[in-house]
Amino acid sequence: MKVLVIGPGGREHAIVRGLLADPYVHEVHAAPGNAGIAALVPTHQLNASDPEAVTALANKLEVDLVVVGPEAPLVAGVSDRLREAGFAVFGPSKAAAALEGSKAFAKQVMAGAGVPTAMAKVAANAEEAAEALDTFGAPYVVKDDGLAAGKGVVVTSDRGEALAHAQSCFDVGGEVVIEEFLDGPEVSLFVLSDGSNVVPLAPAQDFKRIYDGDEGPNTGGMGAYSPLDWVPAGLVDEVISRVAQPTIDEMAHRGTPFVGVLYCGLALTSRGLRVIEFNARFGDPETQAVLARLRTPLGGLLMAAAKGQLDTVETLRWAPETAVAVVLASANYPDSPRTGDRIRGVKKANALDGVHVLHAGTATDDEQKLISAGGRVLAVVGLGEDLVEARERAYDGIGLIQLDGGQYRRDIAAKAARGTVLLPSQDKANQDKASQGAPQEQEQAK
Repeated sequence: MKVLVIGPGGREHAIVRGLLADPYVHEVHAAPGNAGIAALVPTHQLNASDPEAVTALANKLEVDLVVVGPEAPLVAGVSDRLREAGFAVFGPSKAAAALEGSKAFAKQVMAGAGVPTAMAKVAANAEEAAEALDTFGAPYVVKDDGLAAGKGVVVTSDRGEALAHAQSCFDVGGEVVIEEFLDGPEVSLFVLSDGSNVVPLAPAQDFKRIYDGDEGPNTGGMGAYSPLDWVPAGLVDEVISRVAQPTIDEMAHRGTPFVGVLYCGLALTSRGLRVIEFNARFGDPETQAVLARLRTPLGGLLMAAAKGQLDTVETLRWAPETAVAVVLASANYPDSPRTGDRIRGVKKANALDGVHVLHAGTATDDEQKLISAGGRVLAVVGLGEDLVEARERAYDGIGLIQLDGGQYRRDIAAKAARGTVLLPSQDKANQDKASQGAPQEQEQAK
């Protein structure tokens, strides 16, 4: 088949790379792509959120499948126009993409489907926001109701900061969703859907904050790893039965079937599984880690979803290795990212055993030299026999890349590599054990 991939980022580079490894995919195009994608396949410059422009390109190229990567084109209705023109499309309609386009709508769907999630209130002004903050208490969780590229969420114990974020959303005519805080580690699970059937990929964990130790503001994601050997047995089955399938069924019941990938952002809390958020597309940078391990041909999977045939898909095959993706961001990210800086060392990193580099915000200058063109510039993916080796390879690779003012986290997957990721029940057990042992230890010390 011939495939057109829409989008400019690291997620799209990972998808293109996966499609090229599929023996049934004979040609891949991308629009607009980036410098890394352009080194692999033909790229076409257009506005990815313009339904007519994307459809015209698909007609010109006579493609068999269109894969829409980012959320903005989905919410703009690009998939709808392509389907009207007769194309097979991997990506939900504008109506179905509202699962990501509006957090308030997603909460309504979850309520209708009986999906476990955080208690929440929608606020349209400062008074409503203050009331909601007082209802749930600290830590405060304030989410921009609309699209915010992963950066519209503030989690803080500072009530003033929470109100200020809410006000910034009101100032531009938006609303906010204020939620109870969910404890426990987070998990990302991508679930492919053809509108009625679902197929899960491997779980991953990403790191949203800009600095080590989960400090600083939220970003689009600074790294990820997969698989997760610390999650409870049966977690994927539980997500399918309690979250993904009920949501897909609810969307179909509403007359807006969801075709594409449902990104389930999850928290494993002291009260059990809870949904943090839904996205209507592959997450970035989790995709870079997850697809690095997928051995089932990607093009066939995406086409099966587009054609309503996921029930014919056999059990997915995965490489035994672990994958770690570390993101290199530009100076001043996530506030006002600086662009136009030279990037050096990518070829050296790609030459390392078990390492590949996926471009995101990259371009070439007039001399055809690689430069930064966005906030998150690239991701270095390391594959290893275990998490320790995968981390070493990823960090060896990113250590070879030079970007003036570039920044990356040094602790991606570090806790998991040390075996110190604890579920709330484990954490409580450890605390109870420590408190029970304290008097005895004090007596021994005496």
